[in-house]
Amino acid sequence: MAGKRKKNTRPAGGKRTRPTAPKAAPAPPPKRGMSTNLKMTIGLVVAALVAIGVTVYISKSGESTAAATGANDERLVRPDSRKLSTAADGKATLVEFLDFECEACGALYPQTEQLRAEYGDRITFVVRYFPLPGHANGEPAARAVEAAAAQGKFEEMYQKMFETQSSWGEQQTSQDQVFLGFAEELGLDTAAFQAAFADPATAARVQKDQDDGISLGVDRTPTVYFNGEPVDGPSYDTLKDLIDKALAS
Repeated sequence: MAGKRKKNTRPAGGKRTRPTAPKAAPAPPPKRGMSTNLKMTIGLVVAALVAIGVTVYISKSGESTAAATGANDERLVRPDSRKLSTAADGKATLVEFLDFECEACGALYPQTEQLRAEYGDRITFVVRYFPLPGHANGEPAARAVEAAAAQGKFEEMYQKMFETQSSWGEQQTSQDQVFLGFAEELGLDTAAFQAAFADPATAARVQKDQDDGISLGVDRTPTVYFNGEPVDGPSYDTLKDLIDKALAS
């Protein structure tokens, strides 16, 4: 049986039609990155926020992150570190990183003075300068004390700074003339005092103390070490207990 013929599906006119391809969607516009100026602005803002955070953190009082170290670590006591007393047996060494404008240091001052009165030369009391960035006159005060030390009046100027802190501290204007007045009251050669106060070597001496503190992890004042160990919450009672134990050993 003959097979059936397929019907001709070609449209009239004899031309074969082809399906029309769908039009391609338009390509999305190329993404544009942040401009160089915008990147720089964001970077500066981030850097400023970090700097502010560091300053606030350093200025806070409370538990310090200072690391424990050996009692003989030279970062605690340098050959030229200022001392209020020196113990011959070396059993008790108290090191304080302080800022003369710091109110917490001012609050601790009468307590350490009481300890000094009680123990005298049985303890070594070392003062290290650590002016905080938020105190406009903290660094000049340290230079004034160091300038007085050059004339043998370290202890007297150290005491003067804390005893008068409420009158000159927390000021945004220079207190240099106030410090010069202290030098006059202590009977110092004021010309020599002013020269030492302005001497870059005096500023470098203060900075060296601060650098040692930073390398030890000191981040606030007062930070107190006793025989190489940081003291949490230094006070008359806590320090007296440590001193008594060390002298009894």
